[in-house]
Amino acid sequence: MLASILNTFSNCFKIPELRSRIRFTFIVLAICRLAAYIRVPGLDGIALSSYLHSNAASTGGVMSMYSLFTGGALENCAVGALGIMPYISATIVMQLLTAVVPSLSKMAREDGGRVKIIKYSRYLTVALCIGYGVFMAMSWENPQTIFNGWNQGPLVIYENIWWYRFQTALVLTIGTLLLMWLGEQITERGIGNGVSLIITIGILSRIPAALQALKDMFFPPSGVESHYNFGHGIALVFLLAAVVAGVIAVTQAQRKIPVQYAQRMVNRKMYGGSTSFLPLRLNFAGVMPIIFAQAILMVPQKLFTLIGTNYPTLHFFTKMAASLNEEAWLYLTLYTLMILFFSYFWTATQFNELQIADDLKKNGGYIPGVRPGTATSNYLHAAMSRITLAGALFLTVIAVIPIILIRQMHIPPAVGTFFGGTSMLILVGVMLDTMRQMESHLMMRHYDGFLKGGRGGGSRLRGRF
Repeated sequence: MLASILNTFSNCFKIPELRSRIRFTFIVLAICRLAAYIRVPGLDGIALSSYLHSNAASTGGVMSMYSLFTGGALENCAVGALGIMPYISATIVMQLLTAVVPSLSKMAREDGGRVKIIKYSRYLTVALCIGYGVFMAMSWENPQTIFNGWNQGPLVIYENIWWYRFQTALVLTIGTLLLMWLGEQITERGIGNGVSLIITIGILSRIPAALQALKDMFFPPSGVESHYNFGHGIALVFLLAAVVAGVIAVTQAQRKIPVQYAQRMVNRKMYGGSTSFLPLRLNFAGVMPIIFAQAILMVPQKLFTLIGTNYPTLHFFTKMAASLNEEAWLYLTLYTLMILFFSYFWTATQFNELQIADDLKKNGGYIPGVRPGTATSNYLHAAMSRITLAGALFLTVIAVIPIILIRQMHIPPAVGTFFGGTSMLILVGVMLDTMRQMESHLMMRHYDGFLKGGRGGGSRLRGRF
């Protein structure tokens, strides 16, 4: 099997177009990584380096998740500290507005409507970058708000604070817009989805730190006793294999609804009479429910912590802040319920069964045993609700595994994040999508692809899920 995979990779470089696309993708991703190391002007780099060296394993609630998507640029106070997240946030907002605002929904179905929505998303990205940039600049003025245990003194070395804020917001905005443009170039001229690959390469940049933390787990420095043995290592390997296999299976899993098309006579020619399938993805919401749940739960926890710190006599807020820490059972309970809720919420806003049923009826298609129109819409709604529950339960398990490993079993955070959560879902999803695109190039030149055992077998493998 390994020889077949290596042979497939070698075949990728035998096709000139695919070889140039792969090279272009790697070059652009290398440029994107530079944005995580070039620091914003006006910050004390020596103090920051000293803190990062002495607090390599330190993670904060807000910083840990956001830094996951920036590839460490946030801790480095780099020009790419905002990452690609403002663009993703703007895209998500426009998707939700398109689903609930009739005028935008109508525009999306018109010729050139999608191009206009993409343009609006870019405008919204600029606005979000300016707002996030000002907030980030003010946070670096008080580094203890984002760096736990900061004791290096002031981080900002500029005397003119307003010039520092303006410059920082401008630099961070340009950094995000550059990453957005580079991601679009990868999508157009490279291989895979550019924005997703930028996030993926940021997550993969954590692997060296994870390997070092894993080594320290089983082979700690002299004088320190290890609490882990060979059995723990075997258990972690099996857990990682099970998580990866589960994520791959559920990511590709879909329910195929059979659709038949009636024959139609158009200009003395007979059309239709074919049979196809309507695929309903098991994990339709993807990673979005986890991101929504984490982002929302961060707000009250930070708010209660701030109130409890400023007003020590108000013990209620201090207790609530402690209850909303990741290791608390209240947090895990609310986290689970919110993932279930947002799984249905995202599916309800993005899966339009009424539109699908109407399109099928207009094109002469129908589901066997189901009347066209309202009955088809109800059938699709019921089917999607059932499989969404299975996908939501799977997301919940994947999201909770890293928290249990880190908080309850005391696995280092750098290691635990690779056993589930957003990082594993993004890595597997992006890798599968990129491999499918590479496979399509290989199949057009009659080479074997990644996702099959023999020529033409890729579709058979996908059909099993």
